[in-house]
Amino acid sequence: MQQILRAFGTSYGGKMLDRFFKLAENGTTVKTEVLAGLTTFLTMAYITFVNPAILSDAGMDFGAVFVATCLAAAIGTLIMGLYANYPIALAPGMGLNAYFTYGVVLGMGYTWQVALGAVFLSGLIFIVISVLPVREWIINAIPRGMKLAISAGIGLFLGIIALKNAGLVVDHPATLVTLGDMTSWPVLLTLFGFIVMVALDFRRIPGAVIIGILVTTALGLALGISEFKGIVSAPPSMAPTFLQLDLAGAFQVGLIAIVFAFLFVDLFDTAGTLVGVSHRAGLLDSEGKLPRLGRALLADSTATTAGAVLGTSTTTSYIESASGIKAGGKTGLTAVVVAALFLLCLFFSPLAQTVPSYATAPALLFVACLMARGLAELDWEDATEYAPGVVTALSMPLTFSIAHGIGLGFITYAVIKILSGKFSECPPAVLVIAALFAIKFAVL
Repeated sequence: MQQILRAFGTSYGGKMLDRFFKLAENGTTVKTEVLAGLTTFLTMAYITFVNPAILSDAGMDFGAVFVATCLAAAIGTLIMGLYANYPIALAPGMGLNAYFTYGVVLGMGYTWQVALGAVFLSGLIFIVISVLPVREWIINAIPRGMKLAISAGIGLFLGIIALKNAGLVVDHPATLVTLGDMTSWPVLLTLFGFIVMVALDFRRIPGAVIIGILVTTALGLALGISEFKGIVSAPPSMAPTFLQLDLAGAFQVGLIAIVFAFLFVDLFDTAGTLVGVSHRAGLLDSEGKLPRLGRALLADSTATTAGAVLGTSTTTSYIESASGIKAGGKTGLTAVVVAALFLLCLFFSPLAQTVPSYATAPALLFVACLMARGLAELDWEDATEYAPGVVTALSMPLTFSIAHGIGLGFITYAVIKILSGKFSECPPAVLVIAALFAIKFAVL
């Protein structure tokens, strides 16, 4: 494989790639970029199993969502690679897919078609923001502590969903929640899968999450508690979800906060991922800013709208791209390789349908652990920073809503800063958001 890549790198095709992606200028080669793309793909391929499993709980067709997931990831990643020339991959975002299903559809009672409409509208607004010169002002207007708290809160939200889906946490009339049956095979396999993922990740083995999913699935098949449905077949039909979004329903007044939540989380999650990953790759300029930020944001926002049309929740940039960058990826060629591999995944839908919920729950829990680290980065010496952060993070899982968590967090942040005499530390954008959420809660 390495000899083939080395030979291609010196061929005419390799030279064309070098000119288009500026490989030599960025100190990389075709071989390095391809291997980096493979590394990134292995670290995030779990989404092809997990996203259809989550959205199918909302009543969506598993096979159609599987295809939409692969295509949305491929489209967004291709745009990021070819248009923005960054080694960053995209796919339906963890947390937002859970909010889509368990918060908007099952929690609030909206149809998944309406929820897709809300995702589409958030993507359109994101596109407008991406091309306007105010994009950096909007991104920088939100305090760092709130960004960290929102990320951590989404992690806790994923965590409680993972524990619930696995049967580790069940409802209780007196205490709301309690411990499930620790002797059942699904619970034991969930714990086993989680431990495998953590151990493999600690050993820096690429694809730790997907390996854990597949090993747990294999054990379930061996124990006879799940059904094998095959490995390879033609891609399922997209008809059940393609162009099924309900835009008219998404314009309801009650959905404004939901559209905002989708937009808000996608915008700041993407910005944080782009800056963080680019910093590791040494792609920031002398002022610490990301060149071609508008192109990168446009790739993300376009992928979100395309994903909604295809039939999946918000598509966003993946922090797992850092694994490919660590392997040497520095240009959009890395992203193009990832996109090609997502397209190849279209033929593995039977394998995706074989994976049971007790095999995807460990992946949710593992991602929850990764996202919860944001709490550690809060300013724990300033109560006006960490208190609103904790309220934000705790509110998301306990209200089962990312939007409610954001709203309560911003209201708390604004009021605490004002009463503490730190009004100057409360940007106008925060005051506006807090006021809007206060009005929403008041008229519920």
